[in-house]
Amino acid sequence: MPTGVALRDAREQLFDAAERILVRDGPSALTSRAVTTEAGCAKGVLHRHFADFDAFLAELVLDRIARLEGQAAALRDSAGTGTVAGNLTGALTDLFGSVAVAIVSLIIFRDDLRARLRQTRPTGIPLVAEATEMIASYLTAERELGRLTPGADIGTLAPTLVGSGHLLFADRKGIPPEADAVHKIVTTVIAGFVREPRS
Repeated sequence: MPTGVALRDAREQLFDAAERILVRDGPSALTSRAVTTEAGCAKGVLHRHFADFDAFLAELVLDRIARLEGQAAALRDSAGTGTVAGNLTGALTDLFGSVAVAIVSLIIFRDDLRARLRQTRPTGIPLVAEATEMIASYLTAERELGRLTPGADIGTLAPTLVGSGHLLFADRKGIPPEADAVHKIVTTVIAGFVREPRS
């Protein structure tokens, strides 16, 4: 493979290549050689941008967590519009219909990566914890708007929704669940707390 070929946005190309491998072949197939081969570059490119492979993987996870910020802001902004169940269904589908399930598998699969991430994220599973915060923030906004009952326990509802959503999407070889299946889980979890017509 030629080593003199410059990559534009090398980090992003390497991250995208890693995601493709994760989704297609799972975390056990993710090696530095597999990533650089998938990206179409020399192996040294990865090591020019990252101290080692675990540093690369940690940056990949942190980059994908940072992408959740935009999704979280959009979800918070949707409070008071549409239906609570519809907004949550869309958010969980966007979250787990992406590479997030594969990233969670990677974090669980690689002890060294998990240990490295624990240095800045000491509790919870990275990405899952941020997703739970995103859902909790939205639910809190809806409760403040009166579309959820005052007694709605956000600390229980948010992780229940995220965990249920993750389980629906966890089979990366299977067909993603239908929107109706996600919606059914959401409406079941929030039943009794919604003060709006359910759809």
